[in-house]
Amino acid sequence: MGLDQGGCPVDGHQRRHTSSVSAADADAARKDTEPQRTGSIHEGIVPMEGIETDTSGVNSPRADSEDMATQSMSSSGNTTTVSTPVAQSSSLSSSPSETKSRRSELSHAARAERTSTRPSKAATQSAGSRRTNSARANAGSSSVGSDLTIGPPITKATLSDLDVVRIVQNSKLRHDINFDPDLHFRPNVLGDKGKTKQERSQAFWRTLTEQLGMFVDETRRPEFINRYAHSDEWCLPVLLRTIKDIVETLVPKRDRDLMDEAFNVELLMQQFYKGVLDLERLAEWLAGVLKTHCAPMRDDEVNNMVARFRVGSREGNLEQLVMGMRELLSVLEHMKLDVANHQIRCLRPALIQETIHYEQRNFSKKIATRRLDIARSRLWYRRAQRQYAQEPAEGFGDMSVFFRAVARLVRPSRARGEDAILPETFIHDNDRLLRMRSDVLDAVNIDVCMRLYENLVGVAKAAAYFPTDMDNNRSSVSSVNSTGSTDSNGFSHLPFHNSGSRPSSMALSSDGQSPRSSLGAFTPASTPPQMSFVNEREAKMKADNLYSSLVAILQSTSTNMDQAKRWAEAAPPMAVEIFRFAEAPSYMLAMVESKLGEVLSNPHDDLFLDVEAEYHRRLLEDLSNRVREYKGLNGMSLYTAASEKRIPPGSNMPRDFYECLRDGAEIGVSDLAMRLAHVGILHWRVWADLAYLSD
Repeated sequence: MGLDQGGCPVDGHQRRHTSSVSAADADAARKDTEPQRTGSIHEGIVPMEGIETDTSGVNSPRADSEDMATQSMSSSGNTTTVSTPVAQSSSLSSSPSETKSRRSELSHAARAERTSTRPSKAATQSAGSRRTNSARANAGSSSVGSDLTIGPPITKATLSDLDVVRIVQNSKLRHDINFDPDLHFRPNVLGDKGKTKQERSQAFWRTLTEQLGMFVDETRRPEFINRYAHSDEWCLPVLLRTIKDIVETLVPKRDRDLMDEAFNVELLMQQFYKGVLDLERLAEWLAGVLKTHCAPMRDDEVNNMVARFRVGSREGNLEQLVMGMRELLSVLEHMKLDVANHQIRCLRPALIQETIHYEQRNFSKKIATRRLDIARSRLWYRRAQRQYAQEPAEGFGDMSVFFRAVARLVRPSRARGEDAILPETFIHDNDRLLRMRSDVLDAVNIDVCMRLYENLVGVAKAAAYFPTDMDNNRSSVSSVNSTGSTDSNGFSHLPFHNSGSRPSSMALSSDGQSPRSSLGAFTPASTPPQMSFVNEREAKMKADNLYSSLVAILQSTSTNMDQAKRWAEAAPPMAVEIFRFAEAPSYMLAMVESKLGEVLSNPHDDLFLDVEAEYHRRLLEDLSNRVREYKGLNGMSLYTAASEKRIPPGSNMPRDFYECLRDGAEIGVSDLAMRLAHVGILHWRVWADLAYLSD
């Protein structure tokens, strides 16, 4: 479209270009850019200044409107003229010719006035120093004007990382895009950076409100003139320049010259000082420009912005005017995010296909210039060669040593050993691998709970089989083992059927208060015939229901806590659930709670290590099959097989690991194997010749 010379929309029903940004992109950005939104970090991107992604934090590229589809719209026909609280009249509501003439007169008059009133550069600096000293002396009387350099929370600079060139140059994002189908940009409102951004934002808007209040107040206007009339660095002119700079990145090149004419910041400030700046009309004109280039789903936000300006202008409400300016900046940020996320989606196939060559070139340069030292990574692989060289290749092929070493990295018990710090070559996968290690710990802990449940079921059966001994003498819980003997510490082993290949039993202390970690093994032959009344199918269904219930309990804990605290919070309700499903005697609940406290997340406990080793064996078996399936695929096919296939129907994101676990332990193993195979194959293709197979 074109902009007329007077700064008004060309036509009340002008042609509208609808951004090629999809409704889904706009909706995602709207959800992810709420000021107080709590964000998820999908698989990890490094947040940048003010903006983050779901695994790295950059902003977006700008798209010219030539790349956008077209759709008709009708702009607002309202041209109500409302002045600032000081005066009436509006240049923006005039006809194009009258506006141009009026603007010329105002420009000449204002230039003459500014020329006659503005001191020389040296005098200005001297006056500035005097004003600064005066402000310091009177700091207690007012905070207004104490910081002329305070800037808007959103600027062209903070959004510059959203440019397509910056996206293409972001190595972390280019790597993460291989794994996250829903990778997108969002404002960074979390952590220390997010808190700092919020504080700066509040300070800016508060200062702007106070400065405008000084201008409106007749008694304080001389003070305002003294402080700000000869400076273009207070909040309002800085904000107007920022708005213009951002809008120019959102409109096609052909409209930028017209933007200079229609949104002349110097002229707007001259109108402001004379009391003839019509902010409502300016907002309506901007709304027409923004609706021409934004996604249709942004129309409501634009309309809300205009409504704020309308109420503020007509009622003389400074807070509403400032809220309108605040919402205007928010709309501009959302539009930049929309364009950036659209560019991410369009660039994804090319970026994925070029991943290997790009990363090899990038890391080769860093190694050559000594910006990256991979000595520890080479040592890690050499150590793995010595340990796994004799292991069968299975589906891993020539990557057998590497994948066995990578699978060891995600074992929770290795978190405090030599694998606690991941090799430098996993610089872009560090968060992903640590997340997998965390997921393995959750899965292993739940398996520990299930192992204790099996033991408790046996104890409950024994209690039913020996009711007199176990009900009347609870302080000395005892039963006979297959030979009817008692161990040297006075503990007897409870006979019950162990369903599964793993040894599984619980020895209870003589005081009946705490279960011991030394577990006895029992065979079906040692199980009394009377205890085989439980139907095997019903027992399996019951165990599956308990497993899902334990996952739900863990999932309900706060994600803001670290993993150890989450498990400490989840252990008591899990003990109750285990106890309830096992239908054990009531006095055993305290024993179950105590046992969980001893074993869960404890890499020094034999039961934990036993369950972890079994889980690792199952993971390696599934991982071998996945690697055999994936290793012949090219980049985009690998992404489709390993990432997109994890997305359930009707969603745009892979299932959460807890959702996989709720469908069963084996589904969780399969999900981890799929993720680990994807990371490993991509890593091997980049680093095999650079680090592992070279001298």
